[in-house]
Order: sequence, then C-alpha cells, then structure tokens
Amino acid sequence: MSRGRASVVDKRTVRSWIFYDFANSSFTTIVVTFIYARYFSDAIAAEGEGLSQWGFAISISAVIIALISPFLGAIADSGGHRKRFLFISTVVCVIGSVVMFFPLPGQVIFALATFVVANVAFEMANVFYNSYLPDIAPLDKIGRISGNGWAVGYLGGLLCLIVGYYIFVAPETPLFGLSGESGSNIRATTLLVAAWFAAFSIPMFLWVKDQKIENPPPMGQLLKAARSELVETFREIRRFKHAFRLLVARLIYNDGLITIFALISIYAGNQFGIEPFLLGIVLNVAAGAGAFAMGYVDDRIGGKKTIIISIVGLSIAAFVAVVTYNSTLFWVALILGALFAGPNQASSRSLFARFVPDNRETEFFGFYAFSGKFTSFLGPALVGWMTILFASERVGFSSVLVLFIVGGLILWGVNEKEGMKAVGKVKEI
Repeated sequence: MSRGRASVVDKRTVRSWIFYDFANSSFTTIVVTFIYARYFSDAIAAEGEGLSQWGFAISISAVIIALISPFLGAIADSGGHRKRFLFISTVVCVIGSVVMFFPLPGQVIFALATFVVANVAFEMANVFYNSYLPDIAPLDKIGRISGNGWAVGYLGGLLCLIVGYYIFVAPETPLFGLSGESGSNIRATTLLVAAWFAAFSIPMFLWVKDQKIENPPPMGQLLKAARSELVETFREIRRFKHAFRLLVARLIYNDGLITIFALISIYAGNQFGIEPFLLGIVLNVAAGAGAFAMGYVDDRIGGKKTIIISIVGLSIAAFVAVVTYNSTLFWVALILGALFAGPNQASSRSLFARFVPDNRETEFFGFYAFSGKFTSFLGPALVGWMTILFASERVGFSSVLVLFIVGGLILWGVNEKEGMKAVGKVKEI
C-alpha cells in the first residue's frame, strides 16, 4: 500500500487496522480504567492515597508521551520505520502488562513505574496506528471507519473484561492455582491483557502494508535531522490554522476525557460502591454503541459538529456525576458520558486526519498525540491536588467540567471545509 489518501476501501486492510483497536483496548479497559487502577487503589496503595497516586502516574506518562511522540513520529516518516516502531511499542506494552502482575501491597513505586512504562508504550503505539487512517480511509468514509475502529475497540475491551471476570474473578476457587486472598486472581487480568493484545494485533502486522522507502537514511542521520524536521512541521501546523486550532482545543478537552478514564473506576467505587467489572461492562457497551452510530453521523455532518455534540453530552454527564448522591442518577450520568466518549475520540481522530498532508501522517499524528498529552498531566494532577486540598473527591472530579467547556469554545472556531482545502482535500460538507 502506498502512502497517501485511499480512494477506495480495501476491506481486508481496513478490517486488520480496526482489529488492532480490538487488541489494544484490552489495556485501557483492564489496566488504565477499570481493574488494575481500582486494585492499585484498594490493595497496593495506602488507604486514601490511591486516587491521587494513580492520577500522578497518569500525569508522568502524559509528559513523557508529549515529549517523545513528535520526535519519534518524524523519524518514523523520514526513515520508513512506522511499522517497526508500532511493533516495538506493542511488544513493550505487552511485556509491561506481564510485569504488572508482580507488584504486591505496599509496592507502590514498583507498580506505578511499571504502569508508566507500559502506558507510554501503549500511547506511542497509537501514534503509529492512528497515522494509518488517512492512508486506508477514503475521505467520504473516514468518519465511519474511525468510529468503527473505536466501536470494535470497545467491544474488544468488553470481551476481555468478561473473559477475565469469569476465568479469574468469579470462580470461588480461581483457576491456575491463583488466590483470591492474595489478589493474584485480580492481578492475573494483566496477563490476560498481554496475551489478548499480542494475539489480536497480528492481523495489523500481517495485512496492513506500508510503503518501503528506498535507501532510508541511517538512524544516526535521522536522529540529527529529526529536530529540524520537527521545527518545520510545527511551523507547517501553525500555517494550517484550523488543524492547529483543533490541536489546541483537543489539548484541553481531551484532558477531561483522560482524567475520567483514569479515575472513574476509583471514584465510582469510593462514592457509590460500584463494582469495577459491572462498571466496565456497562460503559464499554455504551461507548461502543455511541462510537459506531456517531461515526456515520460524522460523515454526514462533519467531525467538528460531532465533537461539539459530544462535548455538550460529556459536560452534562460530568456535572450530574459530581453533584448527585443518587446511585440511579449516577448510573444515568455514567451511561450518557460513555455514549459521547467514543464519538469524541473517533471524530477527533477523523477530523484531524482530514487536515493531514499526504506523506506526513506520522509526523502530524505525533503532534496529535502531543496535543492529547502535553497538558494531560494537569487533569489527573488537578483532581489529585483538589481532592487532597478539600478532602473531597467530588470537588476534585469537578475540574473536568472546566476542561470540556474551554476546549469546546476553542473548537468552535475551527472551519472544517477550509482546513481540508489547506491540504488539497476539498469536500463539500
């Protein structure tokens, strides 16, 4: 497959690309959001410190990702290393998931350090994975293909969660000699993540092709050239004002999403005693359905409008979740938020893909990752600080509302049609 905009859908390529989302969502579902985060808070960290410590670990990951993602994106494009870097990142995340089985109660640094390494590898893999979207998706189908990817990803996370529950958690006597008393049955879900991610990512590496660059520069030369290329790419992104405005908006509203994903399981458990497996199943179903349905809406009304709708829905859901003490109303807020979380992610990706120049995909998606992480240490850290300062998780969690509102206001100035014209991708919307 040559680099550049696809004119028709290659079904096997698209399905293989989408299946990688099915594979990697096991990590976000089990580790980042629902199971390991909750286990860390309940069993590894000292009482009352889990939410803030996990939030700080997310923040450290975000800073590292923000610093290295544009750099590695530039090297991947210039040297033709996109598939290789995707493979390396995937392997590191898989190994990190295995290692996360071993930290025991009280081993906070071990657990968090391993998580940070695995999470950085996971996010870097997404830089290279996302950069394939403009190559494989025709312009008039980019919204639904991106949305279908997120929907299948949520399905993968859901199925992995169910398998983990019935194999490791639900049985009175856990399989494979694992102990419920020591928590090894819960920790074993990270081993399931490693196996799931490794197995189901295989189609991506077999059937999604990349253009081979003849006589690529040696790595040393690429490293030296990366800095100047990044400066030039940053200047180009700034010239593409609508792409740049989208990145700035996403820098803020995505921080709210990252904060929710990282801390919602802990918050729901502490405030309402909601079991993480039930939470994960319900929210993955809702998020997958929202991503699938709104992907088609994206192609009809445009990515910007779809994102705005999702931000409004997320803001309402976050407000209700913070102020209510009624468990039924809290569940309504959770489901509403999940319905709009998937479309927010999918349409942000598809809208940016419409603004990317041909043959610069990985570089630009490096900056896309940068925009998703540069300030994303702020949301979780702010929740942690405010929770400690006011001795209230509700006050801490309320900070996500500000991030959604400010990000949405900045996004309002994006002109989707003009952004596409700037890179020669004209389409009537």
